[in-house]
Amino acid sequence: MTEHSPSLSAEQGRSAVLASALLRGAVAAGLGLGSVAVLVVALWISSPAPDSGPGEAFHAAAGLWLLAHGAELIRTDTLTGTPAPVGMVPLLLAVLPVWLVHRAARDVLEPDEGRGAPSPAGAFALVTGGYLLVGAAVALYARGASLSAEPLSLLFPSVLVVAGAAAAGVWTAAGRPVGPPPSWAPVRLHEAMARTLFARRAEVVGRAAAAGVAVLLGGGALVTAAALVWHAEPVQESFLRLSGDWGGRFAVLLLALGLVPNAAVWGAAYGLGPGFALGTASTVTPVAFTGRPVVPDFPLLAALPAQGQGAPLNWAAAAVPVAAALTVAWFTVRRAAPAHGVREDAWSLRETALTAGLGAAGCGIGAALLAAAAGGPLGTRALAEFGPVWWLTGAAALVWTAALGVPMALLLRAWRLRGRTEAEQAVQAEQAEADQAEGAKGGAAKSRVARWGAAMFGAMKPGSAKPGSAKSGEAESGAAKEKAGAGPDRAKKEQGAGEAAQAAGAARRRWWPWRGSRPEEGGTDEVFVPGGRGSATVPGPASRPAASAGGLAPGAGDDGAGEDFEPYDFLPTDPWHARGARKRPARPAEATTAAPASDVSATGPAAPPDATP
Repeated sequence: MTEHSPSLSAEQGRSAVLASALLRGAVAAGLGLGSVAVLVVALWISSPAPDSGPGEAFHAAAGLWLLAHGAELIRTDTLTGTPAPVGMVPLLLAVLPVWLVHRAARDVLEPDEGRGAPSPAGAFALVTGGYLLVGAAVALYARGASLSAEPLSLLFPSVLVVAGAAAAGVWTAAGRPVGPPPSWAPVRLHEAMARTLFARRAEVVGRAAAAGVAVLLGGGALVTAAALVWHAEPVQESFLRLSGDWGGRFAVLLLALGLVPNAAVWGAAYGLGPGFALGTASTVTPVAFTGRPVVPDFPLLAALPAQGQGAPLNWAAAAVPVAAALTVAWFTVRRAAPAHGVREDAWSLRETALTAGLGAAGCGIGAALLAAAAGGPLGTRALAEFGPVWWLTGAAALVWTAALGVPMALLLRAWRLRGRTEAEQAVQAEQAEADQAEGAKGGAAKSRVARWGAAMFGAMKPGSAKPGSAKSGEAESGAAKEKAGAGPDRAKKEQGAGEAAQAAGAARRRWWPWRGSRPEEGGTDEVFVPGGRGSATVPGPASRPAASAGGLAPGAGDDGAGEDFEPYDFLPTDPWHARGARKRPARPAEATTAAPASDVSATGPAAPPDATP
């Protein structure tokens, strides 16, 4: 269909993209409303004796969908005839519309291949507008029913919830950036955030606050589960008493499941200390259960603690905020003092404490928002206050996490840096030793190179000859005479130096100028000869019994004169055609004799005299 679709102009394509974004918002609202309507109609059909028609079921579905967005409903069908508000939102029911708005805004900025996308601001406005258009139509449809929405609650917090979910979707599509403010923000704000390292701390603060809120919710759910198990019998009796047929019991079960997140928030508020209100005259805290509660018959409310002073088992709920404070501290120290970092990379005490404090503030704000959503009025008189007080819950979460989280963060930082200095010194010492050993090895190699070069240059001096020649014999006899006339002290010194050099050479590896690795024991080795004269065959260590481990004969000094030492011949460096044109001098008769087996045959085939380049 896309291949055969007519081409659109730039203006038409832009209009189609904007219309698609608006339609995505409306579709998201329709999906949420349809899900709730299907559930309510299914319960109405399964009821054995419904006392109303399908119109009332659809009106109830519209009211529940508006309630999921935070709108306050007005219930007109009461025993006294006085309309009663219903402001407590089942948080599990609110997850579906929030997720649908979030996904719609995200998908608008991530279009299919070949289709355009609006700007982030345009996507936010269009998705939010399309969703709110459907919400306004549903509010008009539910007006005048037994469950109608209060007009002011449709603006706040319903519109705020939809806008927040859409903004979160746009932020997700942009890659969840955390950084400086937008370009249209004042310059002073940019400078202030740059001085306070906002981009560096924002991610850590957000993670720490989210982790603290999650631990509070998890701890509250654990407290609620423990209370339900402890009061299992009253909970079961309440569940069976509310309805006698399976359809009604299934409806009660679904309502209880929808209120489980609310119960978790109540448990967190109970552990924080302020607790929650069961009407205008009763409050439940770990310290005491005071007043005369006015509560409806419901399974979750049957798990309330006994009235009177709290027992040590009730005080154990204080472990919930302690765990949240420790979590905030841990998520802060993970970045403030990395496990495998150095001390210089760790944050300062002031920066660590400030980041932990900001994380505690974020945790308090999250707890306050959840407490405001988890409670609400259920009547006009005694049940006008039902659930945790949002500002008390937020303040308690802030105090707990700041008073315990900041010192814990500093202690964890000190604990993670406790052995960092000694470890760094040990690593530096090991590195220094390794460098020193490498330098000594390089110095030894340089000394061997120097001795080898001196030996080679000494062999190439004018008047020098190979061992076995007449000149060599004369040189050796002269050196022997000179050594004999030097006196006993010099002979002893040279003998000791020769023995020490031989012992040190035995401990060193052989150094081969033509090869980087040690040759195999025995045999011959073929090596590359620089200068363009081919390769040369050198004898292995087994065929050179007089050679030392250092590459020189034992007793060989700087002059290269030693027993059974055969220096290598240097190769010419001039071009081959110049060598061919130049007349080669005749070798002495004794030098043309066959070389011994230990000599190095490094001569290649001579170039022809008439060769041209």
